[in-house]
Amino acid sequence: MTAHPTSSQSQLRRFTLLLSGEDAYDMDEGSKLVDRPTIGLPHERFLLGNLAPIAPVLLLGQSTEAMNPEEVIACLQPVHLHATRDHLILMGQNQIDLTATESAELLKVALPFIEEDFQSPVLFKGERYWFIPAGPFASLASYSVDQAHGRNIDWWMPRDTNETGIAKRWRKLQNEIQMLWHIGSVNEEREQRGMPSINSLWISGIGKLNDVQIPEVIKQSRHLYGPHPLLAGLAKLLSLPYSNQLSGHEMAGAFAWLEHPATIWPTLSAALLNKELDEVLLIDFPNGKVRQRCFTIKDLNKKSWAFWKKAEPLTWQEIISS
Repeated sequence: MTAHPTSSQSQLRRFTLLLSGEDAYDMDEGSKLVDRPTIGLPHERFLLGNLAPIAPVLLLGQSTEAMNPEEVIACLQPVHLHATRDHLILMGQNQIDLTATESAELLKVALPFIEEDFQSPVLFKGERYWFIPAGPFASLASYSVDQAHGRNIDWWMPRDTNETGIAKRWRKLQNEIQMLWHIGSVNEEREQRGMPSINSLWISGIGKLNDVQIPEVIKQSRHLYGPHPLLAGLAKLLSLPYSNQLSGHEMAGAFAWLEHPATIWPTLSAALLNKELDEVLLIDFPNGKVRQRCFTIKDLNKKSWAFWKKAEPLTWQEIISS
């Protein structure tokens, strides 16, 4: 196993597998150590660069409209804030089961307030994501739902950067929309079904397409695979083929970011053994730092001093924990 790729993608039949990363420290403790959290999860910064301009990439992947690469875009998401004894916790969107009809109704109620404060019309209205030119909120430091969910939102609320008062202005708009949704029909119906209320609006991903810094390993790929909508945007930006699932496709030259990466390891091992692939490049983020390791056919079995014993294949758990 080599720590870094040693040859160019064009010379190798390589499959690249990206694993999602977590922040390097617990935020309850980290808040005492740093002024503010780092914008973006490790894999978000790896895919897009340290500015993590998620919103314009998500918009590019979902919209057919031409985009100005210099326009700063914000992503708005209807969310549920769960109240504990002394703070609020942001729930992930996969936990709230928001329907397209509910999303449209919520936006209809909030739209006049959003467009007045942002001084622009909403560009795209999806089920989970709404996009709008950031306008007066362009300088906010914001954090994705993926990064902030399950945590005390006090630490993850948008913050001022080079202009004071912008975060306060956002909170005012957020509070207005919370009150509107609290008395709306969507939450009445959700309550009757035992579903969590949609009680807040989250802003994140602020940035422009020209801020995106894509790593070479993606630029050298022939096809992007995975369900996350960020990949659809990156594929469009690079004019690469994109599929949300991997099954039945050519693996050589592929870049994949999958929900359950462990399930594909037997297939990748077999492809190495059958010489359908030369190597598998695994990208993960121990302690929040990017790590790239290449696995070839020689790396599939455990190393043992007991040479008389039959070699045993490395398990997925052994690979990711090493």
